[in-house]
Amino acid sequence: MHELIVLAIVVATVMVVTTISAGFVGRLLRPIEMALVVVAAALAIFVMLFVGAEVAMRYIFVAPIPGHLELSELLMPIIVFLGLSYTQATHGHVGMDLALDMLPTNARRRAVMMTLLVSIFICSVLAWFSAKNGYQLWLYDDVTMSPPYFKTWPTGAAITLGYALTALRMYLQYLHLWNPDRFPASEHEAGGMHAVE
Repeated sequence: MHELIVLAIVVATVMVVTTISAGFVGRLLRPIEMALVVVAAALAIFVMLFVGAEVAMRYIFVAPIPGHLELSELLMPIIVFLGLSYTQATHGHVGMDLALDMLPTNARRRAVMMTLLVSIFICSVLAWFSAKNGYQLWLYDDVTMSPPYFKTWPTGAAITLGYALTALRMYLQYLHLWNPDRFPASEHEAGGMHAVE
């Protein structure tokens, strides 16, 4: 319970600061999201080539690459979570809008705002506890079980970063829906926000 109270204070503080400086936060968040999605795409290409090379080494040269499975498993969450906030900003997440589409415009906007608040809470909790887990992995110098012993904490750090940035992006979207004149949507998310307005 103590941790949830601390988390609530942290989230409330971040919300107040973000509300005060929403334009600056939005402009700062966009290049961060773009850079992380480029890194995620590069890692996805690397994993694809790496797994292809491992298959070739295993079946053509009968010499598998040590640690290929562990490295691929560690990189997958990094690829997913580095692109999470960008996907939220561009409204790329899969959603079921059947019930929302039947609502009047004002009710739809309020429903989306409530959904964003619940999602912010969930992402904040997940970011908090994944940060704790990632920190423990770093403290223990945790590595994979078989050679060449890859560090596991970068995966925990990527999960924390992904959830935290996604919560921040969702709060900016909430502010836009709350007061579109005071908190305009950024260029790369404007198309999806008009569907709600």
